[in-house]
Formats: sequence, C-alpha cells, structure tokens
Amino acid sequence: MTEQKSDEPEIKPFAGPAGGWGSVRSLAEILPREQVPVETLRELARQNKPDGFMCVSCAWPKPADHHPAEFCEEGAKATAWELTTLRSTPDFFREHSLTELRSWKDYDLEQNGRLTHPLRYDSATDHYVACSWSEAFDAIGRALKPIDPAAVVFYSSGRTSLEASYMYGLMARMFGNQNLPDSSNMCHESTSVGLKAAIGVPVGTTRLEDFDACDAIFFFGQNVGSNAPRMLHDLRKARKRGVEIVTFNPLRERGLERFTDPQNPVEMTLLQETRISTQYHQLRAGSDIAAMMGIAKFLVEWDDDALSRGEPHVLDHAFIREHTTGLDAFLAEVRATPWSAVEEETGLARSELEASARIYAQAKAVLAIYGMGLTQHVKGVDNVRMVVNLLLMRGNIGKPGAGPTPVRGHSNVQGQRTVGITEKTELAPVDKLRELYGFDPPTEKGLDTIGTCRGVIAGAVKAFVGLGGNFLRAAPDTEPLEAAWTGLDVTVHIATKLNRSHLLPGRIAYLLPCLGRIEEDRQATGPQAVSVEDSTSCIHGSRGKAKPASPHLLSEPAIVAEIAKRILPPNPRADWDGWVGDYSRIRDAIEATYPDIFEDFNQRLFTPGGFWKGNKAAARIWATPSGKAEFLAPSALSATGFEDAKGRFRLMTLRSNDQFNTTIYGYHDRFRGIDGTRDILFMNAEDIAAEGLVDGQIVALEGDCNDGRSRLRPDLIVTSYDIPRGCLGAYYPECNVLIPVEHHAEESHVLAAKSVPVRIRR
Repeated sequence: MTEQKSDEPEIKPFAGPAGGWGSVRSLAEILPREQVPVETLRELARQNKPDGFMCVSCAWPKPADHHPAEFCEEGAKATAWELTTLRSTPDFFREHSLTELRSWKDYDLEQNGRLTHPLRYDSATDHYVACSWSEAFDAIGRALKPIDPAAVVFYSSGRTSLEASYMYGLMARMFGNQNLPDSSNMCHESTSVGLKAAIGVPVGTTRLEDFDACDAIFFFGQNVGSNAPRMLHDLRKARKRGVEIVTFNPLRERGLERFTDPQNPVEMTLLQETRISTQYHQLRAGSDIAAMMGIAKFLVEWDDDALSRGEPHVLDHAFIREHTTGLDAFLAEVRATPWSAVEEETGLARSELEASARIYAQAKAVLAIYGMGLTQHVKGVDNVRMVVNLLLMRGNIGKPGAGPTPVRGHSNVQGQRTVGITEKTELAPVDKLRELYGFDPPTEKGLDTIGTCRGVIAGAVKAFVGLGGNFLRAAPDTEPLEAAWTGLDVTVHIATKLNRSHLLPGRIAYLLPCLGRIEEDRQATGPQAVSVEDSTSCIHGSRGKAKPASPHLLSEPAIVAEIAKRILPPNPRADWDGWVGDYSRIRDAIEATYPDIFEDFNQRLFTPGGFWKGNKAAARIWATPSGKAEFLAPSALSATGFEDAKGRFRLMTLRSNDQFNTTIYGYHDRFRGIDGTRDILFMNAEDIAAEGLVDGQIVALEGDCNDGRSRLRPDLIVTSYDIPRGCLGAYYPECNVLIPVEHHAEESHVLAAKSVPVRIRR
C-alpha cells in the first residue's frame, strides 16, 4: 500500500488559479501513486467522449463538441483511483482483522486497492474470508427471505448505472418495500422537493447550450473548482463574451475567482488567467434567502418607481400574469422585510446587494447555478424556492439562457431517481410496474436516508443492502449509528474498494466486488454498454474497455440479478438472466416503463452530447396543482433552523480538492493551502482573537443542538481563513459526528451539513 503522510501538516496560502499548472502537477502525482499502467492514459482519452465512458465522479454534461482532453483534475483522479493496479486480495484480509482496519484512515482503506474476490465475514476470527459467488448469493437469499420486507433497506450510490438502478428498484418493490434511499437524500433532495412544488419538475430546466445564450450567471453555494471543474470551460467561455457572473458564497473558492485553461498553450505558457466572478459576495452560511430577498426588494422598489414614472417595468409582468400565481403574497413578504434584517443576517452591505440586483435587472437571460451550499440546510427547500422566486420575477425560466441549474454530485444520482430509485410512491410508476410484471407494488412510503438512520438506531431495520457508496461515512450522527450498525442481522455491500462501511458487519455479512464503469463488461452477447443521466437531464451511453481488476468480478446488474433470483419467487415477466446477458433488453424494459422519456432508448444511446429526456417547465408547462409556476414565500430569512447565540458558531462541512464525496484521494487541499492533514478548523481571524485562541492551537468542536446528546470532534488545528465572522469550516465526512440525525432539511430530509450549530472547546 502506498501511504501518504498526514502527520506533518503544512498550511501555506495558495496564490495560483484553478486549473493551470497546479492541475497538471496534481495529475502527475496521482498516476504513479496509483501505479496505473500506460493503458490508463488511453482511457483518459476516452473519458466523456462519444462511444467512451462517462466520468465516474461528477455529473457535469459531456458536450457533443468535446475538447481533446474532456476530463478535469478531479475526473482524472477518479479514473486513476478506479484503474489502480493496487489490490485488496484475500491475503490482505487474512493479515488484517476488521477491528484493526477500523483504526485506519479513510484514505488508507481505499488506497489499498481494488477488491478482487467475494468475501464473507467470519465472526469467530473477525476477518473477511474468500468465498464463492454461489455460496454468497445462496447465503444472502437464505438470510433475507425470512425478514419482514419493511425491515430491509436497499441503498444505492449515485454512480450506479440506469440499467442496474432499474433492476435494483424493481427487485426492492417485488420484495415488498420502497426502502430505497440513495445519494440524493444526502445532497439534492431539497432540489427535487423545492423545484417540484414551484415549477412542477424536480430537476433543473437548463442545458449546456444555455451557457451560450445567457448574459448573467448567479452562483449560490457551489464550489465549481473542486466539485465540477469541467464547468470552468463553460464559465471561461461565457466570461470571454462579457457575461456577468455574480457569486454568493461564504468562502472565496478559487474556481469562482480565477481559472487558467490547462488545454490552452498560450494561457499555460504566459500564465494567463480568466477572472470568473465579476462580483463575489461572502455572505454568512445559511443566509442566501436573505440575500435573495434583498435583491428582490430592490427589484420591487425599482419596479414601483418605474410604474409611477410611466417607464418600462423592471418585473416581467406579462410573464407573471400568464405563467405564475402567488405573487401578491410573496411581494407582501418582500415589502415587509426590513433592510436591517437582511443586512444583519447576510453580513453584506445594502450597497453590495444593490450592485448584484442591478446586474440581474439589466440581464435578459439569467442562469441560477447552485449546489449543496443551498440544499444542505434546515430551510434548504426554502432556499431552492427562493431561487425560483427570483427567476420568476423577470421571466427567467423557459427561455434560452435562463433557468435554475442545480449541480449534482454523483455522476448518475439524478438518473437513479428517473428510473425508480425513490421511497415515494407518487414518483414511482406503480401502474406500469403492475401491468408489466404482474405484481402489486407497495404503496407505503419507504425509508429515505434519515428514516434508515432512525430505523437502524432504534433497531427496526434488520438488514442493509448497499449498491455502492459508503453509507456510514456519508450519514449523520456517526457514533450512535455505528454503535447500532453491528446489531443488524444482515449487511451486504457491493463495491469496488474497501471503505469504512464494510468494517462494521452485521451478524451475516458479505462484501461483493463489482466491475467499475471504466472496465470492459462482457456478458453472454458480448461487451455491454450502460447509461447515465447528467445534471442537465441528458442521457449518455458509457462503454468500458479497460481490463477488469480481477477475473472474479461481476457486474452490478449481474449481482443484482443473482440476489433477486434468491429472494423473489419466479416471475417469467422479469427475465433477470436475459437482462444480464444483453443490457439492451434492460433498456427496452426501461423504455416500456417510461415511454415518454426513453423512446427509442437503444437507438439514441450514444447520441453525441446525450439525448435530452425533456422538461415541461423548460417549455413553460407547469405541472403544479394550480397549473402555473408558484411564487412561494420563505418561512424565515435564515436557512440554518437555529438561533444565533453567544459562543455558538455556524459550521460548514467542506470537501477538499483532493476528495470526491467520501473518497479521499490525498491530503492536499491545494486551493485552501492545506497539505498533510484534514484536521483543520477554518476560522475568521477576528473570531480567533475574540475566543482567546491563536493560529495552530488544537481545539475540539462540540455539537450545540440541545438534544441531550454529546457530540465531539477533537484535535482540530485552528487556521485563520477568509470566512465570515460567526462561521467555521471543517472537512466532511469527518465532521458528520457533529450532525444529529434530526438536524435535516424540512420536507426533503437532506442532512443540514452546511450550517451545524457548534461551540469551540479548548
């Protein structure tokens, strides 16, 4: 195992841009560390290309007119991580007990390499031991069948293909439940709930070509440089033609400040940069509603003044009359909100909000891009609805260059929802499933992520099947959840690498290694392709060609099919074996289930740039109860869900640029100047002085949710940083220990990880 040192931290401000030579050096460092073969470079050339493979990290679209290298620094790391030649073999598990492995860091667990054999947990020795596939499937079937379906959870990661996701959701419903939590529950469920209520669709309305038609872009709570770096090419192009980019974010993220295109020889040679944001407003964590309310107040004041003078309107009254409802109640809330409250909550001056409002008022087409900085709050759904309110005021939905643009994390997390991974009956094609497969699908709402955590802690959940992911690290309330986890009767994990979730086995536990998306998937009819959906609702084909990490690996569809055959009664309409032999038949089944979305699915699979699944709101058709887009007034100016108090801080959990979700690629957060550690507490210099602390001091964070339970994250290094007063930053997932299960977004149940109430303990 190649180990990175994490005991000699270096904290030094980074002066360079996003991209540039820093990205090149980062790629040059990870390839030898992962001991990747020369073939990996050939795979990088196929990444996000027609007839290539869709990146296994973020969900940003792959364009029809692609770059020579259509991958970013983060995407290259993800590819090297999957194609590593390092291996976690049965010999490794003979040498290390699970008790010992639980003391390892997340990085070290995954850095040991790809899993090579199916494994069974032996409680007598506390080791995983190799077993045959048939032994594993038979044992899993015997263990799951007697359990009440309501007590079994089927979790799935956002990397899973549409084909495997469709089979997985069908299997769960045939088994008798809709306990189908997935990655969306932890990130963008607030989008699905908020947009659905406001405009009738649960996803954004824009596509890649809208970047060419907009004249302003408003960013809220999204770190493009670390989470979706390929978008920087679209932002750079927009800035070159004069598009204004206004950013609201508590931290100054380098990707939203400056970018050097690594594929531009002139920029690289001359060290040229493109300034991305034309305005950058560092508001307090959780205060986006207040900032948007301030912009709305200016728009209303200017519109009132224009009407009194007989001048052109500022608001798009024609659009509002024809397409919306609820304006009067929303405007009453806007007018009643005092400026003092807006300024106090945001920490921004009225003049700063006026400057951004002028850009919005003068723009003809505005994109509103946002990420988990909006969705992961107690009032995260209100955040999303407020974005819609702002867009509706000037008709910025349903025309070229305009609309909400949520940026998803996992590469197919949105697509999983499209093909039935949901706990909500109203989102599942119940009638179609009954017609196609001759069974009565469950109609009782299933467990989402929060419901699963509650159920495990309470002892109501008895079995957990995980199709990818690292649930225990991504979920909140780490300590009580892990303590309860080993009480499960059955745990089954389908994975490519070892992670923390695999080290807390149930009484019967199996770890099943699967093919990665980049590897060749050969079945009875030959090599197979899969499909994924990007953040803009475009469907892409993906074809792996790399040599599999082990001859003992099975594909995700094959594993799902074998489990389904063990836990379900025979059903001639569900041809599990036929589907595995030819994935095009799975796509035929998806098309039959969702004919309006997937017409001619197989024929369109490798359409350059993907094929769009359509979006009613983009055509100004509003699938809401009123038949119109809804103005929905927020319930509070702060999205945090808690009151400020002396000594209480708003903690934001952060990802480094050496990380993708729970996967840690290394200990170098280049953009924030941190090297060698993740035990960092980012803090405003004035707050450091006010608390009687000094830079470099070791402190702990204590949860401050007043629910009677102690939560502590010790041994953090106080580090002065450009962050608003009263706010703190620290790394995810290590700080999930501070987030109670019940500290989640209202309605959507997304964990509220971007504003956690904490106190500092010396």
